[in-house]
Amino acid sequence: MAFEPPQRLLRALGETRRGGPEGADGTDSWLERLPELARRAVALRELTVERVQAPGGRSSLVVLVRRADGTPAVLKLAPERARPEAERVALAHWDGRGAVRLLDADGARDAPGTDGVLLLERLHPDVSVRSLPEAKALLEASGTLRRLWVEPPADPVFETVAERTGRQAEAMRATVEAGAGAGAAALVDAALTAREELLAGPPEERLLHGTFRQSKVLAGERVPWLAVGPDPVVGECAFDLARLVRDRVEDLIASPSGPSITRRRIKRLAESLEVDQERLRGWTLFRAVESGVRAARVGRPQDAELLLEFAGWL
Repeated sequence: MAFEPPQRLLRALGETRRGGPEGADGTDSWLERLPELARRAVALRELTVERVQAPGGRSSLVVLVRRADGTPAVLKLAPERARPEAERVALAHWDGRGAVRLLDADGARDAPGTDGVLLLERLHPDVSVRSLPEAKALLEASGTLRRLWVEPPADPVFETVAERTGRQAEAMRATVEAGAGAGAAALVDAALTAREELLAGPPEERLLHGTFRQSKVLAGERVPWLAVGPDPVVGECAFDLARLVRDRVEDLIASPSGPSITRRRIKRLAESLEVDQERLRGWTLFRAVESGVRAARVGRPQDAELLLEFAGWL
C-alpha cells in the first residue's frame, strides 16, 4: 500500500522549516525515504497493514497493523528530530505502566534502515481523555501522568528540563530581537526570569512525559487510559504538569471567568499531584509564552494570540 503522510504531519514538519528551536535537519530526506522505510519495517516484522491513521500525529507517521498472530498493533515512524530513540527507552522503562506498551523493545530495532520505528500496542486512536467533560478529563489525565513520574533509568539518554528550555529560551530571545514577537517582549522577559528562578532550586527529578496534554491520553483495553507520544525529559514534575494547565485554552479564552478558572485549575492540579503551586504557575507561564512565541514565528498568529493572552493571566 502507499504510505502517504497525512496533511497534518506535512504541515507540522513544514513549520519546523520556518524556524523551530529543534531545527529541521534531515526532515526532507526522511520524507523522501518514508515509503521505503515503512515497507521495510512492515516486512521485517511480518505485519499486515490496515491503514495509515489520519489525521495522525504532528511528528510521526502512524500505521494501524496486525502482527503475524493477528494481534492489533501500531507501527510508528518518526524522523530523528522527534527523538524516537528517547521515546523507545522511556516506553521500555515504563513497561506499560501509565503509557502505551512497546512491543519490540529488543526485536527489530538494530536492523539496517529501521531507526525511528516503534511497534506499539493498539489503543483506541479516536478516543482520548479530551472527549470527557472537563472536570473528569483533568482527573483522568492527571492520574495517568502521576504513574509516569518514576526514577529515570541510569543511562543518561534523556535531555534535562534545563537543556530543553535553554534552547527554547534562545529561540524566544531571537524571535523577539527579529521583531516577529515584539509584542510579546514583556511576557518573554517574565517567562525567562521565571525559568532562571525555577532552575536555581529544582526539586527531585523524575522521568517526565515532556509533552503531556489531554489528547495524549487514549482509551485502552488493559487499563482505561494510557499516555502516548512522549518527548521524554528529566526534570521536576511541575514542568510536566504545566502543559495540562492550559488544555482547552480556546474555551478558557472564550470564558469571561477564564483567569479565575485558570487560577483554580493550577491550585487543584498542584494539590492533587503534590507539586508546589508557585512552581507550577511559573512553568505554566514559561511554556505558554514559549508556545505562543513559536506559533508567531511559524505563521500561526491566532494560536499565538490565544497563548499569549492566557500567559498574561499568570
